[in-house]
Amino acid sequence: QVHLVESGGGLVQAGGSLRLSCAASGFIFSRNFLGWYRQAPGKERELVAGITGESSTNYEDSVKGRFTVSRDNDKNTVYLQMDSLKSEDTGVYYCAAVLRGRHYWGQGTQVTVSS
Repeated sequence: QVHLVESGGGLVQAGGSLRLSCAASGFIFSRNFLGWYRQAPGKERELVAGITGESSTNYEDSVKGRFTVSRDNDKNTVYLQMDSLKSEDTGVYYCAAVLRGRHYWGQGTQVTVSS
């Protein structure tokens, strides 16, 4: 059974940093794409950063240069380092694994950036 658990969210002032973690189990972690998605109030969920099994990364334009996604295959964990946070980064952040074309989601962690 696929299981994803996010942690590391919280309240931070604009310009600050947070590091999110997502611990995964129930699948072959090293082979699969993992993504960090954000759902801002009143908006649809969007992909902000992704990392393939080969550690190729991609970022949504608004976070390029500020967010860094990484993975530790020994710990079955994916991370999202968020620097220079802005108020528009506020939202619930979800970790997702894409397995055979299907998304599996964690429960989400709230990030609130105060201006």
